Amino acid sequence: MLAPAIDNEFVREVHAGLSGFGQKTLPCRYFYDAVGSALFEAITHLAEYGLTRADARILEAHAAEITGSIPGPLAVAELGSGSGIKTRAVLESLHSRPGLTYFPIDVSATALAQCARELESLAPVVPIENSYLEGMREVASRRRAGEKLLLLFLGSTIGNFEPDAAVEFLCALRSAMCPGDGLLLGTDLVKPVDRLLAAYDDAAGVTAAFNLNLLARINRELAGNFNLRHFHHEARYQAEAQRIEMHLRLRDRQTVQVGKAALTVEFAAGETILTEVCHKFRREQIAGMAGSAGFHLEGQWVDEEWGFAESLLRV
Repeated sequence: MLAPAIDNEFVREVHAGLSGFGQKTLPCRYFYDAVGSALFEAITHLAEYGLTRADARILEAHAAEITGSIPGPLAVAELGSGSGIKTRAVLESLHSRPGLTYFPIDVSATALAQCARELESLAPVVPIENSYLEGMREVASRRRAGEKLLLLFLGSTIGNFEPDAAVEFLCALRSAMCPGDGLLLGTDLVKPVDRLLAAYDDAAGVTAAFNLNLLARINRELAGNFNLRHFHHEARYQAEAQRIEMHLRLRDRQTVQVGKAALTVEFAAGETILTEVCHKFRREQIAGMAGSAGFHLEGQWVDEEWGFAESLLRV
């Protein structure tokens, strides 16, 4: 049983994910400490991983069209902003809007600091170091009367949610938004399996290092003693669920202690920890998901080179 004195979300989620029966799990949002954020930035430049470049191509080509559909005073907020590089095109398209403010929301202080440096010349930047929903509530509390909101949720992060949870999450965003607000939602599309697997298991091993860093972070921050040499990265595609799964597979038996979670875990040889799911979408599924959450699909832009969509959902 978790010691009552420990009141830390990271600790609680590690304890819950590793202590139960069946498939052990760790939440993918804890990938992004300073090391993980740097590794993910490297992943976005890999030849095998075209998602980020596709996202950027759409924004560079269509930012003016996207932002032009929401007239009047506007604030821009972004969930999981990272360094904010892709957002530059959006803010540049709004340079003539009076009173523009940009609210990047991220759990990584390092990423937020870089984001502010990258974009402060284009608009006042108000970094919010928080979870998605808490950060969104803070943005809602700060918006000015008569101001519309364009919320960015780029990079297909919505694919990390199970389908029902994705709709539930979009409903929660919708409840913090006002009529006329817009949500620009990035979604990676279904594509050939070999292309997907290569994107999540690159030849240089950067994605493997990114995945293993989650265990290293537990060692650093929670007094864990994972032997990383005994784990290897594994990417799988589940066709029926239209999703990539990232696992860490144990080569040999290992007993692991996580001191700050008062936890001891016995791992069997060949056992895996599921660290991330990445659902892929068909275009018609995006409209259905949006409608179930109370949005209507106003526009959609697709990068055919990679197979990626940006969809503008309106309240």
